[in-house]
Amino acid sequence: MTTTITPSNQNLADDKGPIMTPDVRFLLLPLPDFTMLPFGGFIDKLRFSADNEDYSQQRHCGWQILGLKSGTVTSSSSVSVEVQVTPEQIRFADYDYLVVFGCRSARHAQQMAPSYKALLKQAASNGVTLVTIDNACFMLAETGLLKGNQVSVHWRHAQEFMAAYPDIEVRTEQLYCIDKKRISCSGGSAAIDLAIELLTRHCGRTRAMKGLADMIIDKPRGQLHRLESLDNETSAGRHVSRAIGLMRDLFAERKTTDELATMIGISRRQLDRLFKDEFSKTAHDYWHEMRLQHLHWRLVNSNHSLTILAEEIGIQDTSYLCKIFRKRFGQSPATLRHSNK
Repeated sequence: MTTTITPSNQNLADDKGPIMTPDVRFLLLPLPDFTMLPFGGFIDKLRFSADNEDYSQQRHCGWQILGLKSGTVTSSSSVSVEVQVTPEQIRFADYDYLVVFGCRSARHAQQMAPSYKALLKQAASNGVTLVTIDNACFMLAETGLLKGNQVSVHWRHAQEFMAAYPDIEVRTEQLYCIDKKRISCSGGSAAIDLAIELLTRHCGRTRAMKGLADMIIDKPRGQLHRLESLDNETSAGRHVSRAIGLMRDLFAERKTTDELATMIGISRRQLDRLFKDEFSKTAHDYWHEMRLQHLHWRLVNSNHSLTILAEEIGIQDTSYLCKIFRKRFGQSPATLRHSNK
């Protein structure tokens, strides 16, 4: 069963006050199978900041949901939202930002790029700042609209993005990246942090912060915020947490476990002991498993060749990779990919 949300078209004039021109206006473009968390968080932050009271009136900031055609767009959780405007019904020059919300997978975002290319280029040519949330950055990269820009990418997609677009600089340490007329956000709840930053620039800090207590948010995170849940997956302390973070960052590098231990500032023997205490396996075996799990996920969620995927995890010999993959998962990479089409 699909639930449809019809957005309230609360315009700028009603019995709650005089007509006002918003300080900033957004076009929100959810792709098919978009994720609800960043979309809902972003739009609700706009709603809280838009009005002086709590009437949800679009006074200080305005937004409309854009789609290629009229109708609804269904999220990955089967909740649909109604499209309010199509490109033919608006003047892009009337808006400050076009925010594109990513879909179920990076591959789908790339595949949909031809359908959205004209819309995105029209917006950009009219001076609209293009904003990508989560894997929507793959769509902009595919259309050539990220050339010369830096981009923030969700940690799960970072290796995939760098392999597909090696000429685009990826900022994995940032929740969001503001680079001239291109803005990117890693996704999830970071969309709220980005909304606060953009509202601050146009409406002031006080209005941007309005409603955070209602959203049960203590304070916004800066763009360089380090995701603690990514590092602190264990209770073994800072050395193991740091090692795991480096393992992710160095997927494509042919670093040894000895080199990893040196980067952390302890011996290989100490590192292995910590990993054995926490996971009952050495640091080398943990890193090996992490790489294979990444490969498994990429085989299911991308259409890149095995050669490219092997490079992502620092392995040059694909025949060797097939051998260790089969040993771990009981099937070849090709069989796994075929069974998940």
